[in-house]
Amino acid sequence: MAEQSLVTGGEEPEERIIEAALRPKNLHDFVGQHRVRKQLSLVLEASRMRGRSADHVLLSGPPGLGKTTLSMIIAAR
Repeated sequence: MAEQSLVTGGEEPEERIIEAALRPKNLHDFVGQHRVRKQLSLVLEASRMRGRSADHVLLSGPPGLGKTTLSMIIAAR
């Protein structure tokens, strides 16, 4: 008899829906990282005023700081 595993390697579709609903959609809704939010807001505002996308942004650090969420916010602008 095959043993059923409780841990899987992939995400379930409903997990992605819930995760997307919980992530902030803009910098105003992003909690924490005040200095990073301020710097990103300046970069994004300057790029909006120029009518071009930002040249580059490098997000680095340990897991759990919000790099993926910030990159999604940047990409949405």
